[in-house]
Amino acid sequence: MISFFKKKTVIPHVRLTGVIGSAGRFNKGIDLAGQRDILKKAFSLKKISHVAVSINSPGGSPVQSHLIYSYIRQLAEKNKVKVIIFAEDVAASGGYLISCAGDEIYANSSSIIGSIGVISASFGFKDLIQKIGVERRVYTAGKNKSTLDPFVEEKEEDVKRLKNIQLELHADFIKVVETSRGSKLKDPEKNNIFTGEFWTGKTALGLGLIDGIGNADQILKEKFGEKVIIKNFEKPKGFIARKLSSSMPDPVEKLTNIIEEKSMWQKFGL
Repeated sequence: MISFFKKKTVIPHVRLTGVIGSAGRFNKGIDLAGQRDILKKAFSLKKISHVAVSINSPGGSPVQSHLIYSYIRQLAEKNKVKVIIFAEDVAASGGYLISCAGDEIYANSSSIIGSIGVISASFGFKDLIQKIGVERRVYTAGKNKSTLDPFVEEKEEDVKRLKNIQLELHADFIKVVETSRGSKLKDPEKNNIFTGEFWTGKTALGLGLIDGIGNADQILKEKFGEKVIIKNFEKPKGFIARKLSSSMPDPVEKLTNIIEEKSMWQKFGL
């Protein structure tokens, strides 16, 4: 029996969309636990030479970003296939870190690319609780357990400790980018590539952060011919997950999650 697809190239295609890490009680963002099976299935397809991964993410958890990046590289090396990454609206911060798992990276000319840095943001409520007459009571075992408590005066040693952690995380991020992009990067120091700045796809191409301009359908057809079969792999939503997501969520938690997630997208004009 002759296979219908015998003479046609098949390219598995996985899409990763959303904030990286948890995003609410039932609405998970992108994390390795949620994407492991679908990535494994895509890379396990027989007689493939490449896997395509589309990314649309403003970033999030540095740990989950690195875990997904490492898992994609692990699968690529184990199955001896190349990875082509396609950035959509945004591949920034952790979204760009995951993109570095690609042997090639493509984006739209208007995509937002980069933001190679680390950020930690919070609020200080010390004066507010004093004004409304709230007494703060915190009991700890371990003098640094309440580090950066937003309801007390900020301590210089706490900020210094946080900055040291951020510098370590930033160094890890830079190492991933340098390993992935190598000599393709155009003068990183002069062009502020590692300062947390972000650019359009058009500018990112000139900086060596991506390899070309184009979307998945266009580039894959150019590389493998008009008859290429793009096999999409998507994570199915189980019965329990559908039921939970359709139930009435806590309105305060829902609003908090919406604000937090939207603020990450809005940073990049979306």
